[in-house]
Amino acid sequence: MRNPVPRLLFLIISLFSLELSAQEKYTLSGYVRDETNGEELLGVTVYNDSLRIGTSTNLYGFYSITLPPGSYTFSFQYIGYADQFVTVQLDENLSMNIKLAEEALQMQEVVITDRAVDANVTDIRISSNELNIEQVKSLPALFGEPDIIKTIQMLPGVISAGEGTSSFFVRGGSADQNLILIDEAPIYDPSHLFGLFSVFNADVIKDSELYKGGIPSRYGGRLSSILDVRTKDGNNQGFGGAAGIGSIASRLMVEGPIVKDKGSFIFSGRRSYVDLFLKAAGEENTVSFYDVNAKLNWRANNKNRFFAAFYAGRDLFNFDDIFGFNWGNRTATFRWNHLFNDRLFSNTTLIASNFDYALGLSDPTQAFDWTSDIVEYTFKQDMSYFVDPQNFIEFGLQSTYRNFAPGTIEIDDPESSFREFRQDNIFALDNAIYFDVQHNIGSRLLIKWGSRLSYFVNIGEATVFTYEDPQENVNIVRTGTLEFDKWEPIEDFLNLEPRFSMRYMLTDKSSIKVAYNRMVQNTHLIASGTVPLPFNTWQPSGYYLDPQKSDLIAGGYFRNAFDNQLEMSAEAYYKIMNNVTDFADNATLFFNEDLPVEFRQGTSWSYGLELMVQKQKGDFTGFVSYTWSKTMREVPGINFDDPFPANYDRRHSFNFVSTYELNKKWTFGMNFNYGSGRPVTIPAGRYEIEGNYSANLYTRRNGYRLPAYHRMDLSATFRPGVDREKRIQGQWSFSIYNVYNRKNPFSIFTQVIEDDEGNPNPEGNKEARMIYIFPILPSITYNLTF
Repeated sequence: MRNPVPRLLFLIISLFSLELSAQEKYTLSGYVRDETNGEELLGVTVYNDSLRIGTSTNLYGFYSITLPPGSYTFSFQYIGYADQFVTVQLDENLSMNIKLAEEALQMQEVVITDRAVDANVTDIRISSNELNIEQVKSLPALFGEPDIIKTIQMLPGVISAGEGTSSFFVRGGSADQNLILIDEAPIYDPSHLFGLFSVFNADVIKDSELYKGGIPSRYGGRLSSILDVRTKDGNNQGFGGAAGIGSIASRLMVEGPIVKDKGSFIFSGRRSYVDLFLKAAGEENTVSFYDVNAKLNWRANNKNRFFAAFYAGRDLFNFDDIFGFNWGNRTATFRWNHLFNDRLFSNTTLIASNFDYALGLSDPTQAFDWTSDIVEYTFKQDMSYFVDPQNFIEFGLQSTYRNFAPGTIEIDDPESSFREFRQDNIFALDNAIYFDVQHNIGSRLLIKWGSRLSYFVNIGEATVFTYEDPQENVNIVRTGTLEFDKWEPIEDFLNLEPRFSMRYMLTDKSSIKVAYNRMVQNTHLIASGTVPLPFNTWQPSGYYLDPQKSDLIAGGYFRNAFDNQLEMSAEAYYKIMNNVTDFADNATLFFNEDLPVEFRQGTSWSYGLELMVQKQKGDFTGFVSYTWSKTMREVPGINFDDPFPANYDRRHSFNFVSTYELNKKWTFGMNFNYGSGRPVTIPAGRYEIEGNYSANLYTRRNGYRLPAYHRMDLSATFRPGVDREKRIQGQWSFSIYNVYNRKNPFSIFTQVIEDDEGNPNPEGNKEARMIYIFPILPSITYNLTF
């Protein structure tokens, strides 16, 4: 493959050539901010009606538009804010920062979201959903804790494994094939309390978007989706905050200016108190979680701004001081926004991320402590070039160093039956360059094309075992070892990841869109279950694992109605995935020095239809979504080499989500979820040797399905004494989870049939039993803002 560096240099030189050739044009640029708190607004439409051309603010609130000399009137439009019109005499380059004010309507009547009013139709983005945090807060929530992950699980194209989990599955991909970011830093496990809650505190979320297809080239590293969550910068106009006391956890957020209009901070903390209830009841068990978000930003001048963001969260479980485990994520992001000129915007980012877990037993005969973690450090350079209203270019590079520590067992008690064990650390470098070019061709056609070139290297120091048959996991025969020095390449992988999107306007209110993207994933989750557990480990592509790859094609019809209040879409997709990682039947994934012989890689494919109707404005808001999809896998050595449905293959998924504001004091919410049964593998019989029970007999992988899942939740929010002039505003949130007490199956297991007195039957016959998690659950939360 040709060296990509000269091509990138040629692209950059071309950009500056374009600028020099545009000497008879001038540029209007600046930032668009919230008038009340100074937060930059993302996706604001900047439009000139007479020329019918415009642009929008980027991920950091910056806009730029270049036109010939003249007098122009621009509108700045954003859902939930009053339109602002500005007339300028453009006879020189102008810098103009705009402040938008919220519309003076009822508190929840307009739902504020980071998008243009007609973005559903006009935007080139396809297969993406922006998550409305205000709507999330008003919906029914488990134990009264708002959670964007639970809302994501109700979007079209997204499948949930069931209640009580933060895992989600996008268009046939597994849970580990989703890249989850908070302020650009990766989160490897987004769950608290095994998935009852996610790591995202709704009080600090500014913007979040889920990409299922048409993924921009700046993103890579996962096959199925990108969840990009960005936190608030902090109010640089005045001090304020929010707090909440719930059934199982409480939270506090404070924000304010460091120097007004120059810098600000935001800090939030959340903690559960189940452990305090247990201690008060005399229980020896401990169950708790916490998380902390913090962010600082400083605006040196209009060309330079600096950000520092931090996240830390941890879960802790201890049972009778005999068994315990804990896990957590920590991230840090430093970001520098710089304007080289009116059209060239730069974002430089340094990122650190760590995920770790520990579990152990204190029983003297089985005492051990097991620890594992993954650490990564990233440098990113992203550039945005606003050529003119018809052309926009993004390009950049990134480099990541990863250190995988699969696991270490330490023994403190000499009587323990376990032995000291350590799997060697594994190291990798993940590098990429990318570009995206967006063209307006006439008034109807908009195309975006680009590519990402990724170069992944598994490096030493390492010792790699070789085997007579790497696919034999019973009678394992080692044939030797390969030694690699520190930083010495073990295996490297170069992959081109092209991206393409197109939008064609049929009318002012309707459009069609198509997209294609290739994605490559070089980190592999080592887990055998459907739902990733916190104590699973990760491994990079290398000597025994090839990169996973996917190709996705999606197309859809989009229409708005009733003055853009109603948004409708219908999308179809097809995705093929190669080298998907699976594991041999009865694989041993822990304490295994010969783990590579358990690896299996094969092919997966998925296709489906997604329908959605959404209402964004008015007293009644919400959405209805339906997904039909099919996901299959074919992995050599599994299921007799025949295709089988993936663990998360739900053919039908229907969701109804709504909020209704009765008046200033009362808002009601409701959601209903239905999903057809997902596949499971259960024994079809058992082996017997000379009349003695030996083992379960399994026939087909995922040969059975659980019953259908459905649930309805209700909520009501009461704001007593609503007064916009009051400094402190309080509200009560009441919710009922699983209103009609549906027993939804979470999993299934087999056990020996017992008689009425609990005695097993003499023949040892077994029956299948289902596990149910949540019955009807009411909750109350008190929230306040100040």
